[in-house]
Amino acid sequence: MLAGRLVMTSSGLGTWAAVTQMTVTNSVKDNLRQAAELIEQAAARGAAMVFLPEAADFIGQSREETGELSQGLGGSTVSALKEEAVRHGVWLSLGGLHVREQGRDKLSNTHIVVDSRGEVVATYSKTHLFDVTIPGKFSLRESEYVTAGTELVPPVATPLGLLGLGVCYDLRFPEHSQALAGAGAQLLSFPSAFTVATGLAHWEVLLRARAIETQTYVIAAAQVGSHNAKRTSYGHAMIVDPWGTVVAQCREGVGLAMAQVALSYLAEVRANMPVQQQRRPDLHGKVSQGRGGADSFRCCRVCGDSHDDGCRGAAMSRPGRP
Repeated sequence: MLAGRLVMTSSGLGTWAAVTQMTVTNSVKDNLRQAAELIEQAAARGAAMVFLPEAADFIGQSREETGELSQGLGGSTVSALKEEAVRHGVWLSLGGLHVREQGRDKLSNTHIVVDSRGEVVATYSKTHLFDVTIPGKFSLRESEYVTAGTELVPPVATPLGLLGLGVCYDLRFPEHSQALAGAGAQLLSFPSAFTVATGLAHWEVLLRARAIETQTYVIAAAQVGSHNAKRTSYGHAMIVDPWGTVVAQCREGVGLAMAQVALSYLAEVRANMPVQQQRRPDLHGKVSQGRGGADSFRCCRVCGDSHDDGCRGAAMSRPGRP
């Protein structure tokens, strides 16, 4: 039996989603057992779709071990999880599994969506790789063993709604989420294995920001706790609604949390504040170099401010002016 607790939030309006929190190791067998128990618990409580975290298959202790444990999409790991989907009649988000592709030296970090018949209906390879060093805390370079994906995939129709796919570090890039929302996504999924340092600082605020900006449900399964002597994850798997409210969140340890996804509520939020219709794609990504632009004035010699309307008689230092 899993040690984690179950958290459920009901609006009485929608379809149940379950977000899970795992502590995987380099034992694929044990990790699959852990995933199977979480899927069983979620299904028994009425979940239509269950979300597993990044690296739900394993976290290796070395780059060499990671290569040895990784499999293709047709391998026994994905097959076992597909069987769980059929056994319990649920959809699964398997997010960021280590996938070895034929003819490539590196792996892909691939988010896989499986329907209740055990069919793979969508795959997405992580496009933003985690190459980050925070002195005194950690240094990780995902690009040393993972090949970045080259495209976003269209939102996939699920029992919860149209689901846009991301993985972990993709969360930090709002353009990713906006592109999926613009393509019709009603939910976004970011299965993750955040470090403790970055999780404490940024995890919840990033998830809530993406939900608010895109007016979607954001579902983020997570790794938690110690995986080996070198790797520990932050946890706090959660579901955020389109208003930016955290409607379900896992506590410490392995477990799951559930909330109802209500597309009627999503439609209400979008109707009341139609930000997608009010966006200015004709301007985004462009900064005028005309009046008021960086090239049109320099800092005032008197006050140090950047303005172009004079400073109580002080002469401006503009290009071409003495």
